[in-house]
Amino acid sequence: METKTIDSIRYTKFHKDFESVSNEIKKFQKKLNTIGYLENSLLSTIREDSLLTATFKLNKKYHLLHIYFNDSIIPRKYIELVSKNVFEDYFTIQIQDTEKALSTINLKLSETGDPFSTLKLSDIIIKENSEIDATLIRSEKITTRQIDKIIIKGYEKFPKSFLKYYLKIKKNDVFNLTQIKKQVEAFNELPFASQLKDPEILFTKDSTTLYLFIDKVKSNNFDGFIGFGTNEETNNIEFSGYLNLELTNNLNYGESFRLVYKSDENEQKTFQVNLNLPYLFSTPIGTELELGLLKKDSSYSTSNQNAKIFYQLNPKNKLFVGVRSIQSNNLLDSLYTNPTIKDYSTLFYNVRYQYKSRQKENILFNTNALLDIQLETGNRKYENNSTKQYQLLLDAFNIFNLNVKNSIFIRVNGYGLFSDNYFENELARFGGINSIRGFEENSLSATLFGVLNTEYRYVFNNSIYIHSIIDAAYLENKLLEQKEKLYSFGFGFGLITKAGLLKFNFANGKSENQTFKFSNSQVHLSLTAFF
Repeated sequence: METKTIDSIRYTKFHKDFESVSNEIKKFQKKLNTIGYLENSLLSTIREDSLLTATFKLNKKYHLLHIYFNDSIIPRKYIELVSKNVFEDYFTIQIQDTEKALSTINLKLSETGDPFSTLKLSDIIIKENSEIDATLIRSEKITTRQIDKIIIKGYEKFPKSFLKYYLKIKKNDVFNLTQIKKQVEAFNELPFASQLKDPEILFTKDSTTLYLFIDKVKSNNFDGFIGFGTNEETNNIEFSGYLNLELTNNLNYGESFRLVYKSDENEQKTFQVNLNLPYLFSTPIGTELELGLLKKDSSYSTSNQNAKIFYQLNPKNKLFVGVRSIQSNNLLDSLYTNPTIKDYSTLFYNVRYQYKSRQKENILFNTNALLDIQLETGNRKYENNSTKQYQLLLDAFNIFNLNVKNSIFIRVNGYGLFSDNYFENELARFGGINSIRGFEENSLSATLFGVLNTEYRYVFNNSIYIHSIIDAAYLENKLLEQKEKLYSFGFGFGLITKAGLLKFNFANGKSENQTFKFSNSQVHLSLTAFF
């Protein structure tokens, strides 16, 4: 029986010298103590040439350990983490769980600002019923450790507000290394910085210094695409274009600036600028300002001004509240008046929630999931009339990683404007590379729409992938009493080049009752460069 027990314990059989064998024997005896053979003894060691045989006597095995403790010194809540049998002044564990249990309790004690805390068992009494009594003693606590100084290495100009509100690491906090390691994981969600290595701590007699090792990441990007397709009326090839410039953290403040310009086949031009300023005046509140201009050929122009304040709940979640002002003007000559295009102004109050999860290690797909939803309520004024309106905007996607090479991308994009009546120049426009592919950019107008984008992606390596395109959409245009279902099918690929990420999409779009026409296909090329 003893031989079977010994054979069940792993040990190293081959050694280069006698010192190594002696150390292995000591380690083996320690393993026997750990599993309850506290009275084991080494009977003999016999050496024959290069073979050494060690004989052990196991003696009695002890199973239970009763450990007495003082709740004022070692809190009961920590004891309950390691034992289900906790009584007024003692708890019971299996002998083999002793080391793990004491390590867990000691870790919890260190998280209260006592990193040098040690535990030991004293007054050990061996009982005849295979049980042992012992008393748990804690080393004398000198003082509670706090973070006295934070030193950043690598990226010394890292914005200090992000330490306090984003990572939630502050001077005078109780020192808790376990919590600090969890907090610095938030670097995975920051686009402009990353962690070089784990934090390090310098303890002196009367101070605790925390060292963070941070690297500044290139996060500026320039995104553009060219789209082309055949005009159904003229059979000529028409081009559309899109430019998107994003500048992030160039002032070492964590700010971001975005500029978008779009020109499409429908003689529609869009200009948009967005400024995001986090942690204003070293407070947890940030602001987002936006200006949008739209001009539809010579029919109308619309300006859109948006101001929000936001609170970063945690690295992945933000909550916004704000106000949006819209001003639209009819540009048509009085001889060609369109009764559905009117001069109007609208003031919306909105609330928005955003969840974003990044996977920075993935160059091709650095954002894994997004949920962005906004609700608005306001009044539209036209001449002397005021109309109550509500608006809903939704953008959400997720990448389902099946394995290293295969994944499925699903995105849902939706919009709804709810009003007693509508004007043409307040309808939402969609379609194209960032909406339902296979249709011209912003060629579709609606009071309500929903778009489903799906892709099956296959990654050849970390610089190239191919994907399918299967899109579907539903739209309602109450101005025209129109309800329609749309579909799109195609394929594409992405390729990391020296200039950046090049994307190619080929898709063919059709409505529910429309026959397939190859001439309806759309090709989109985009290039995203990081600098």
